[in-house]
Amino acid sequence: MIDVLSLLSAAAEEAAHGAAEAHEASGGLLQDTTFWVLLAFLLVVGLFWRAGVHKMIASGLDKRAQDIADELDRARALRDEAQELLAKYQRRQREAEEEASGIIEQAKKDAQRLAAEAREKIEEQITRRTRAAEEKIARAEAQAIAEMRSQTADLAIEAAREIIGSRMDQGAQSALAERAIDELRTKLH
Repeated sequence: MIDVLSLLSAAAEEAAHGAAEAHEASGGLLQDTTFWVLLAFLLVVGLFWRAGVHKMIASGLDKRAQDIADELDRARALRDEAQELLAKYQRRQREAEEEASGIIEQAKKDAQRLAAEAREKIEEQITRRTRAAEEKIARAEAQAIAEMRSQTADLAIEAAREIIGSRMDQGAQSALAERAIDELRTKLH
């Protein structure tokens, strides 16, 4: 504020000095317009000074400066809060990505484990079915062999009867046939 007053007084001195020179040159101070402008200017400045306009202007400027400083502080606080929120959301996003990666990794492991278990079960089932089929084939072979033996024995008995019947008499034939039949039955069964 003192700088403004010193500037005004310097301007007034310069104007007064200019007015004095003009007065000397023109012949009268009262006829010089520069003098009257200077006088009016100084009168207005003096009235403003006396009314305290400079204090009102300074307080208005100070209030405006304080309002701007408050707005800047609020803006800084909002920026800090926004940065904190951004960091928080970025942290949450990273955590969600890590969790998703963990879930995907676990799902891959589970899928591999389930595939291995399914392969094992299929292999066990194939082994059981193969074993069952082999056992069924072995039973069918044994049954076929037993039926063949039985039929062969029956055919051999029948053939032996006919051969013996044509070569032997009736009594010897019956005794021999009975004895052979008994021996064959005990051997084959």
